[in-house]
Amino acid sequence: MSAAFTPSITESPALARGFSLPEGAEPASMVHLAPAAVLTGAAARAAIEGGHALPLAGRDDMAFSLVAVLLRKPGGGADAVVAPEEAVTAWAEGCAEHVAAHVAATLERLTAPRPAFAGLSMDRPRVMGILNITPDSFSDGGDRYDPAVAVADGLAMLEAGADILDVGGESTRPGSDPVSPEEEIRRVVPVVRGLAEKGAVVSIDTRNAATMEAAVAAGARIVNDVTALTWDPDALPTVARLDVLVVLMHIQGTPQTMQKDPVYDCAPLDVADWLRGRAEEARAAGVRAENICLDPGIGFGKTLAHNLEILAWSGVLHGLGHPVLLGLSRKSFIGRLSRGEAPKERLPGTIAADQTGLDRGLQILRVHDVSEAVQAVATWRGIGSV
Repeated sequence: MSAAFTPSITESPALARGFSLPEGAEPASMVHLAPAAVLTGAAARAAIEGGHALPLAGRDDMAFSLVAVLLRKPGGGADAVVAPEEAVTAWAEGCAEHVAAHVAATLERLTAPRPAFAGLSMDRPRVMGILNITPDSFSDGGDRYDPAVAVADGLAMLEAGADILDVGGESTRPGSDPVSPEEEIRRVVPVVRGLAEKGAVVSIDTRNAATMEAAVAAGARIVNDVTALTWDPDALPTVARLDVLVVLMHIQGTPQTMQKDPVYDCAPLDVADWLRGRAEEARAAGVRAENICLDPGIGFGKTLAHNLEILAWSGVLHGLGHPVLLGLSRKSFIGRLSRGEAPKERLPGTIAADQTGLDRGLQILRVHDVSEAVQAVATWRGIGSV
């Protein structure tokens, strides 16, 4: 279990007294920033224009007037202190030059616009529809095992407002068994091709390099890997060579082991640090920065408490400078918080949890129920525009 945060509200002197960086510590791992006091709509625009708030990820309809500084504690866990940007900058400059440089660069990433992803602007939330071509996925296994049904359902998702369709041929639910790349390719390629030929932006949900290659050849534009290109040693060079977009998702362990007592020092920061490392490795291997999206991997090697902490502090991922995808549709933590509902009965909880991501400016929602998610996003945007 990760230790709980102890957030407090403070001004500059208390920030300077309460936070110190251990000698020789790496600022990128020890100090994280997240947007706080987030504003939307007209209030956000007025605050930005008046110099009272900063734009969140370059958006003109979301802004933050305070900054949460999250500092790891030596024994595990983290403290969170919320202060104005000027106080945070002053504190960092009083620590050391490398701390000040890290804080300034993170603040710049928090505010910088995100490039378009698959031709989709990141200045508003996007919806990714899930198409599992599997007999055993946790929620919809078998529903779309017939490629013709999968293509028809994918086109219906497009009609309902999906921006991206995520096609997968291997279940990665807890305890699931691996599927050979050959079988995975047999399942997904006809669906990818059928949807791409209709103009859909298709993502291939796979951890196997051979499947990535076959799906991209069939028209997929995005690789969505639940292991962030760590499962198959050929995955990272394949994505770099193909020059495709990639979603790097956090996972602890494998689908077979991930829910067997997962442990973190501080779940939100551990996830952020791991994703930062994977993004750095991807860029070093030749993946363009603008081709990277990040996913905190809700439910993949996390307890209920871990999931809730990561969601509550998901804004920290903006400090990594890439779009963020949130995939929590129908997941078991929703039933655990409620009355143990079956996966297909978790739509209300999914929408409520997705709103947590919307309120924190996350850019892409991965969902099973597209029309309902599109309606929820439209309503959220409408209220936030006032």
